Amino acid sequence: MQLEIRPDPAEVGRARRWARSRLAGSGIQADEPLAETLILLVSELVTNAVVHTGRPAVLRLSLPNVVTEEATVRLEVADRSGRAPVPRCAGDDATGGRGLALVDGLADRWGWSVEATGKRIWCELDRCAKSGDLTASCGGGAVECGGGAAFEGLAYEAV
Repeated sequence: MQLEIRPDPAEVGRARRWARSRLAGSGIQADEPLAETLILLVSELVTNAVVHTGRPAVLRLSLPNVVTEEATVRLEVADRSGRAPVPRCAGDDATGGRGLALVDGLADRWGWSVEATGKRIWCELDRCAKSGDLTASCGGGAVECGGGAAFEGLAYEAV
């Protein structure tokens, strides 16, 4: 499933609504940690594409055909900028710049690749059999920046 994204910040809300509707149709409940985390990741990756590239993008969501207690959901955002995500450290008072740090901390796996017309940033979330808390569905590791963990100042700018 995919959604074309215009280079407009209003598209972020539309992308979240679209992803929620796809999850609802897949058997993943809106109040599951997996769903809540996925919607946050949609927000971050679509925001990065819209804000930092100023170009159209494509949001792709790959849901398992049969949702079991252990399934993997893949989210991809392809944009038309070939520039790599550039790590940067956001100051304590910065109001932005932590999008991919959140992806790093929340996704079980993530990465990016060069495409013919730009790049694709992807992440995957595993639906665990016993995902009673958020950490059960979020196996990503924190990357350090200046001695702090991801949520204490590391930021990436996807340009």
